[in-house]
Amino acid sequence: MGPLERLRKDWFIFGIVLVIAVARLEPAVGVKGGPLKPEITITYIAVSAIFFNSGLSLKTEELTSALMHVKLHLFVQIFTLVFFPTAIWLFLQLLSITPINEWLLKGLQTVGCMPPPVSSAVILTKAVGGNEGIVITPLLLLLFIVRRYIKDWLERKKPPFGAISSCVLLMIIYTTFCDTFANPNIDLDKFSLIIIVFIIFSVQMSFMFLTFLFSTRNNSGFTPADTVAVIFCSTHKSLTLGIPMLKIVFAGYEHLSLISVPLLIYHPAQILLGSLLVPTIKSWMVSRQKALKLTRQPKAPVKV
Repeated sequence: MGPLERLRKDWFIFGIVLVIAVARLEPAVGVKGGPLKPEITITYIAVSAIFFNSGLSLKTEELTSALMHVKLHLFVQIFTLVFFPTAIWLFLQLLSITPINEWLLKGLQTVGCMPPPVSSAVILTKAVGGNEGIVITPLLLLLFIVRRYIKDWLERKKPPFGAISSCVLLMIIYTTFCDTFANPNIDLDKFSLIIIVFIIFSVQMSFMFLTFLFSTRNNSGFTPADTVAVIFCSTHKSLTLGIPMLKIVFAGYEHLSLISVPLLIYHPAQILLGSLLVPTIKSWMVSRQKALKLTRQPKAPVKV
């Protein structure tokens, strides 16, 4: 893959690096009270646009069939919103006695509390050929009503929902880091950053392996395609919904950007790990499906 193709494919990740670098060069542009007026344009307009756009992008007509996979959804939601944050909290009790930056640790806890994404996990599940039933965030349900009235127009025009959300998200990230770099009291040591990166990759690998073990037990009731959905959807976290949520919950915190760092690292990490594992998981799923098909075939009668 050439440089241009790589840039086109992973433009959002490059965009995150770019907006943080631009914020570092001239933070005064995006700070509160600055030319961009982020206290209005970001806090009210951009954050609202993210949630509204996410709601419009979900197809209500696929909701009925998706809800039929009750056991699958139940497992994903319990793992993501109960087990994940609890396990991270217990882990952080140990990390709190280390010299790792406390605000990065708080950010790691917020990652654990985030909902699954409506994009990357589903894309990777589709790439393998798994069961990509929709995962629903309650905050989006109210927005389905709007989609019902403009459904035909949306189907005809097919607006680039993903690209729109990503661009708005880059604006939010930019202004968040402008506030950080404009504050001389905030200092992030490289040791803490490196350790957090290592922890995030370790957590993702461990949880993916754990969900694989749980969903492939003999009495689990999950098909190989379900297992693929469980592996990706249970361990992935939404950056698109996460950053606006942090912006709302931690509004006014001078350490908001440090709290956001673990989530900003988690996003490219989950895409990178997921992409690397797609061939292996696909190979496992295909071979497992063939094995199950052979065991279910009726045996030929023995001729006497």
